[in-house]
Amino acid sequence: LILLDVMLPGLDGIEVCRLVRQKQSTQGYVYIVILTGKQRKEDVVQGLEAGADDFLIKPFDHQELRMRLRVGQCILALQDQLKQMAYHDSLTGLLNRLAIMDILQKELSRARREDCSVSVVMCDLDYFKKVNDTYGHLCGDAVLVEAARRLKSEMRLYDSLGRYGGEEFLMIAPGIDRVETLRLARRLQSRLSETPIPYMEHQITVTMSMGIADNRCCEFGDIDSLIRLADEALYCAKIEGRNRI
Repeated sequence: LILLDVMLPGLDGIEVCRLVRQKQSTQGYVYIVILTGKQRKEDVVQGLEAGADDFLIKPFDHQELRMRLRVGQCILALQDQLKQMAYHDSLTGLLNRLAIMDILQKELSRARREDCSVSVVMCDLDYFKKVNDTYGHLCGDAVLVEAARRLKSEMRLYDSLGRYGGEEFLMIAPGIDRVETLRLARRLQSRLSETPIPYMEHQITVTMSMGIADNRCCEFGDIDSLIRLADEALYCAKIEGRNRI
C-alpha cells in the first residue's frame, strides 16, 4: 500500500504511479492512494487514469485518511485470499495443478537459459482407493493432508510441490541431476511410510510409488514431454509392485 504525494522532486506522483502500474508484480497488487493540493476535476481524473486506487485532496482530514487506508488494507487482504484460493489446493494447502504447472514452465525456461537441470517427481499414493473404501472419504482426506505435510517437510526450500490430481502429487526439483533427485525421492518415500497415519482409532500405513524424469533425458525439453516421461516411470513403478521409484 503506497501513500503518494503528487508534488515530488524529479518524477511527480502521477508518473511514479504510472511506472508502478507498468511494473506491477504478479506477487501481489499495489494499492495506491494519491495526495494532492490540486482540486481540479481533471487532475483527479489524471491520477485515476495513471492507476491510482484513491485520491485525497489536501488539506485532508486525518480520520478520513485513516479510513481510506483501512479500505485499501481490506481490499489487499481480500486479494490475498482470492490468490490463495486460485493457486492452492483447498484440502492440502499445496499448490494446485495450474500453479505447479506454471512453476514447471518457468523452471524449464530458466534451465534452458542457464543450461542447468530441472527434475520432476510424479508421486502416487499406493492403494488409496482401498483407504477410502475401508475407512471412508473423510479418512482419505486426512491421509492426503498428512501425506502432503510429510512430503513438504523433506523438501528443499527451492523445491515446489503441488497436488496434481486425486492422490497424485508433482514435485519440481531444480538444479539437481537424476542421482540427487533419486536420493531426495527416497527421503520423501521414507518420510511418508516411516510411521502410520493416525485417524480416530485406526493407524494407516501409507506407501507411495514415484516416477522421476528430468530435462536432460527429455528429447524436446518441453513440459508435456517431461510430464509424459515421469508418468511412464510412475506406471513402471506401479506395474513392478508399487512402493518403489
